[in-house]
Amino acid sequence: MSDVLHSHLPSVPWMVPALARLPGVVPLAMRDWLSVDEVFAAQMALRDRLLAERRAAVYAMTPAAEAAAAALLALILDQLGPAYRREGDGIMRPDGVRVPLGADPPLVTAARLVQEDLCLHQPGPMGEHVLSGAVLCFPASWTLSEKIGRPLSAIHAPVAPYDAQMAARVQRLFDAIRPDRPLWRQNALVYADPALHQPRPEAAPRRDAPEKGRYLRSEKQCFVRVPGSDAVVFTIHTYVLPLEALPPEARRALPHAPSVT
Repeated sequence: MSDVLHSHLPSVPWMVPALARLPGVVPLAMRDWLSVDEVFAAQMALRDRLLAERRAAVYAMTPAAEAAAAALLALILDQLGPAYRREGDGIMRPDGVRVPLGADPPLVTAARLVQEDLCLHQPGPMGEHVLSGAVLCFPASWTLSEKIGRPLSAIHAPVAPYDAQMAARVQRLFDAIRPDRPLWRQNALVYADPALHQPRPEAAPRRDAPEKGRYLRSEKQCFVRVPGSDAVVFTIHTYVLPLEALPPEARRALPHAPSVT
């Protein structure tokens, strides 16, 4: 898949103490939830292509999530900024692409409107939130088909810091999120491959990235309670840029992290 590179990173999470410590979740104003940035057109063109050509790989839905997906679409339509406009039975995006309402399942329509990947989580039978529906076009080394229908602890099993204590903290976070009071965090990883669409099975080995040609991949991750449902939507806005694009002080402060291909 084609590379879509940013020229800068709006925030530098490893230089903000509240964001740097795990899980690094802080309050977010609702108006700052959805973002339209410099590569909106390029990212959305790739998203549209993936949904058209590889939908089974980037879209999954369980029956339990259908009502929540419709509620999420209504919430997103209410939150779209002035760069969008209503045109008949569709929405004109900032890049001039018209997205019809009602032509696709609600979660697909929602994902075609915004830059963020959308992952719906709902309470499961064991008291832990389960990934019940998602449009995941820009995975960072994970695969939707392996995660759909699984609880948070199983989804994060390959992540070393995600132990039982962390799992309990994250579950309490999901339980406590209130409508109109979203939360957010931001990560930072070094990648050798700048491609946005990077699915990886859990069992696949990771290789060290070469010393040159490295890229920073950073995700603004938001947690939003979906009104009128029991769901929390986990949204992912992905930034990819050359490490050289970071300010010198940010490069120097970047914590050591495994580089991946």
